[in-house]
Amino acid sequence: MPGTVPKFGSPEIWTLEDDVAPVRQKMARLVMQTNPRSAVNITEPINRWLREVGGRDGLLTLFLRHTSASLAIQENTDPDVLKDLLDAFDLLAPADRPWRHSLEGPDDMPAHIKSVLAGPSIAIPTVAGNMDLGTWQAVYLIEHRAQPHQRSITLHYIGG
Repeated sequence: MPGTVPKFGSPEIWTLEDDVAPVRQKMARLVMQTNPRSAVNITEPINRWLREVGGRDGLLTLFLRHTSASLAIQENTDPDVLKDLLDAFDLLAPADRPWRHSLEGPDDMPAHIKSVLAGPSIAIPTVAGNMDLGTWQAVYLIEHRAQPHQRSITLHYIGG
């Protein structure tokens, strides 16, 4: 890992060294099949792609190309966290409300609202070829619809 890493509690800031490799960029698409109303851990396929393209220290942007699903960084240890998160989304945007937009079914408008709450994109620093996630963090594709879907995520890496 380049630069210096502060010790716990230290006010120092981690900095890159001056002789950083030339900046380059790579792009790809990750296509995933989802289950209804679920959260799919997509951390490993993304880290595998970063290794394949020779990613090192830089920035990874993930962009989900859909309006009824979302991306989130969330706890990767206790599966109840994800279940509770999905339940909370349902409380905030229930399918049984009389929504005006219902062309694609009663779960479509609630899915749009849930995707706005969690969002379609995430920017994650990369260090030594891996996403710089915390110990208990993973990246999830969240399916808000009541049917399975094929979802497409654009991966964009820029760095040394």
